[in-house]
Amino acid sequence: MEIAVIILNWNAAEDTLRCIQAVDGWHTLRPTLWIVDNASSDGSPERIAHEAPHVRLIRNATNEGFAGGNNRGIEAALREGQSPLLLLNNDAHIAEAAVMRLLETLESDPHIGFVGPLLYATDMPPTLLSAGGRSPIHHHHSHITAPPPSTAPFTVEYVPGTVLLIRPAALQTVGLLNEDYFFTMEVAALCLRAARKGYRSVIDPRARATHALEARPSQLRKTLYAYYIIRNRFLMIRELRPRPISAFYAFWMLYSTALALKLRLTGDPQAARAIWMGLRDGLGG
Repeated sequence: MEIAVIILNWNAAEDTLRCIQAVDGWHTLRPTLWIVDNASSDGSPERIAHEAPHVRLIRNATNEGFAGGNNRGIEAALREGQSPLLLLNNDAHIAEAAVMRLLETLESDPHIGFVGPLLYATDMPPTLLSAGGRSPIHHHHSHITAPPPSTAPFTVEYVPGTVLLIRPAALQTVGLLNEDYFFTMEVAALCLRAARKGYRSVIDPRARATHALEARPSQLRKTLYAYYIIRNRFLMIRELRPRPISAFYAFWMLYSTALALKLRLTGDPQAARAIWMGLRDGLGG
């Protein structure tokens, strides 16, 4: 069975090569590996080209973010065929058997556009990071972290982009990831757009994957992540236009203002500044 695997790299050749090696160990599936380098400055593309010459390496001239980087891989894969597309973070791991389970679920219903596994942290005992997601417009914590009640696949509002299997027809109907988001919430917006066209997002709890979150610097979570989460929530409101739109703008504006003030008062001025910047840029579009 053919599948296109798209892995994004930015200054993390070691992680990417480890991810490539894991996929190379699959025995039944026939993956075409697309590695998209987002203008790394550490020699990553040269090392990947040397140590994994069999992959399809795309070198972006600039850092196009999660959305743009993955879109370049998706576009290239779709030009070569209509195989299902697997977006795979280079710090995530999923076994071949789990991918085959996701493929079976995708093929079981033509209305399923996106399917993903239960996503666990790599700590011991493993912590459930996500069993799918809810709209970030309506929920502060959008990841579902309660264990599912059964092993049957279930519908969610979005599947996280960490490990995401996509039906190409869904993208041809609703378009690719919105590159205005750059980083975070772009997959949620895509799944929510697709739902309006009749495509379901599904989690199959029989499939599991892990994500090495501990590799991410904590300061990035306080600043970069905070900025984009605040900013992109307003972009999503503008894109999806929920009703009443003014109420959502007002709620998240007040929430962001209160959060920034709290961070300032508790001695975290960098995070507070990131929130203010996200609020300013989100409201400004």
